Amino acid sequence: MKFLIITHVKHIKKKQQYFGYAPYVREMNLWLKYVEKVDVIAPLAKEEVADISLPYKHDNLNFINIPEISFISIPNIFCSFLKIPFIIIALFRACKNTDHIHLRCPGNIGLLGCFVQVFFPKKTKTAKYAGNWDPKAKQPLSYRFQKWLLSNTLLTKNMTVVVYGDWNNQTKNIKPFFTATYKKSEIVEVNKRNYSAHLKFVFIGSLVEGKRPLFCLEIIKKLKESGLTVSFDIYGDGALLSQLSLFVKNNDLDKIVLFHGNKEKIVVKKALQNAHFLLLPSKSEGWPKVVAEAMFFGAIPIVTKVSCLPNMLDNGGRGILIEPNLDAAVSEIINYIEKKDLINISSQAVNWSQNYTLDAFEDEISKLL
Repeated sequence: MKFLIITHVKHIKKKQQYFGYAPYVREMNLWLKYVEKVDVIAPLAKEEVADISLPYKHDNLNFINIPEISFISIPNIFCSFLKIPFIIIALFRACKNTDHIHLRCPGNIGLLGCFVQVFFPKKTKTAKYAGNWDPKAKQPLSYRFQKWLLSNTLLTKNMTVVVYGDWNNQTKNIKPFFTATYKKSEIVEVNKRNYSAHLKFVFIGSLVEGKRPLFCLEIIKKLKESGLTVSFDIYGDGALLSQLSLFVKNNDLDKIVLFHGNKEKIVVKKALQNAHFLLLPSKSEGWPKVVAEAMFFGAIPIVTKVSCLPNMLDNGGRGILIEPNLDAAVSEIINYIEKKDLINISSQAVNWSQNYTLDAFEDEISKLL
């Protein structure tokens, strides 16, 4: 089978290998185990390979470079519209010369791919919608259009769309799915936590507005002021790092907050094994892998009620659901610490998450192909 990947993920070439964002490439390498030839059509950047990048693992991979497009400013919009005809032509050629079309959505390239795939109704197709599939979610028009087109079985033929969460009133081509990080062989005895002493909180993710890392620091500050003994380890990098560092300094949090930057999987794994709580009050999510990873090792997630997170956390039975309001969030966290059986909540989180291993994930991928 010749397999085509259409994605907006930026790639970097080094020593005849193509690197991309590690969580994405790690997943795609599982898909690629079941195909003979691979075409990847995506933007290629002239940059150094970042620590959070991985190479594809396939002996017969062809990369098709297309321009990156964005619509965040007037000049970007003008340049992007000039590039779109070239990209569409490249997508048509790639789709014509493959056996299976695989779309990565949502994204600008995925949007164009959604449009082009309509003209290939007999090709077998899959799409991975990695964002929030909640029909009631407030999202940009481009996201809503991709969701509409992917689920429109009159225009989109012969495609299975895997989405996060099990939503009502979906078309027959929409398949509830999940993702995973750890193998069944990586299941270990979970560290027993003491919730009456020093409480360790962690944040793992990009330091960007959508992940609300500043809100996390405000929560930690309030918890400290309430008399709790807490510490906060932040793993990740991003545009807000300097602002966050200044907040820590100005609020005398230097002794309890530590910035680690991007770290490899084994370091993050150890952090989760020792943490009491994961803080991730995102504005939007698909299936946040880091939440499932935290649960896998017994760290209780503290998250906002977005996407399929209420379902993942059993509406509070496997974690703490908070509102994006500081006082309400802190009150809910303190309520759990003082009144809930956190040992049981951690245990429930572990039991649920350890069903979603890479072994199970790979088995589901093989069925799709």
